[in-house]
Amino acid sequence: MNTKRLLLILLIALGALALSACSGAPVANNWYGLAADAEHAYVSGGSFIYAVNLQNGIEAWRYPAEADSKLVFYANPVLTADGQLLVGSAGTTHSFISLDPATGRENWVETFGKGSWLASPLVLNETIFAPNTDGFLYVLNMNGKESADPIKLGGALWSAPTTDGTLLYVASLDHHVHVIDPARSAVLQSVNLGGAVPSSPAVGMDGAYAGSFASTVEFVQTDGSHEVVANAGNWVWASPVVDGDTLYYADLDGGIHSLDIVSGKQNWDGVQPDGPIVANLLLVGDQLYAATESGSLFALDRDGKVVWEKTLDKAIYTPPVSAGDLILVSPYQADIALAAYDVAGKQVWTFTPEK
Repeated sequence: MNTKRLLLILLIALGALALSACSGAPVANNWYGLAADAEHAYVSGGSFIYAVNLQNGIEAWRYPAEADSKLVFYANPVLTADGQLLVGSAGTTHSFISLDPATGRENWVETFGKGSWLASPLVLNETIFAPNTDGFLYVLNMNGKESADPIKLGGALWSAPTTDGTLLYVASLDHHVHVIDPARSAVLQSVNLGGAVPSSPAVGMDGAYAGSFASTVEFVQTDGSHEVVANAGNWVWASPVVDGDTLYYADLDGGIHSLDIVSGKQNWDGVQPDGPIVANLLLVGDQLYAATESGSLFALDRDGKVVWEKTLDKAIYTPPVSAGDLILVSPYQADIALAAYDVAGKQVWTFTPEK
């Protein structure tokens, strides 16, 4: 599939969120958000958030109990240290919601922004940093109240902030990665990478790595200096993964690469599975998991060799998630919403929401 066609599909899927929110129709064209803790997988899609029992794949609860035309979910839910499940709605009320992950009951619901909540929030030092497609980063306390003025960044914000524990790195579709001091709500640097940056930067030593539609991966330092560390065959949509001195990244040509950060040399030739890669890579133990637009889930070892491959027949745009001994994956427009595999590639269960 060529890049322009893939981008069109993704934009249509995102646009369907807004149309469904206005009409009250079920969302059939968006892919799922996904998160997990020790007991449940949390799947956000269309009108509902689902909690799925990790032991058997059975629904534990859903929120809300009945579909609400003003609520449309897309973003990956976020679990907090104080026991909340945070998720924003892309619906017309701009609702930002906290749930009890054990029961699905509301802790609080607040409304912010003029755009959609497509990105997940980040929690740092008991403060919620929530990016919106209106170009603002909203700053909330753990009770959902604004604790500082929104930080204006410009450009649609589609991905979660990342942090080194002190600074935030926020990517924007207007080609920039912003370095922010959260203690002062101050933008320290805004670095132009020459292409849209749809996914979260990966934090490294004294900076962060970000892929862009300039078909490069750049290292952005805290002082605003930046350099290309890798050239890709096509746009880099998925977030890179940093593991010590190794950087893993993938592109829309379907290439998966491993870069030695210190020497700047590739550890192995790019692996080319079977289609474009939009979903973030996942590194668990000694295996790297990659999901493709062609509907396959690959497990690779650290030498780039394929350990196993599973085909789900539908495109995968949602990043795989690790949950204990399971690898969770949500295909796009499939009969199932979620599939669980063990590290050997055996399918343990699947989940399909009841109507």
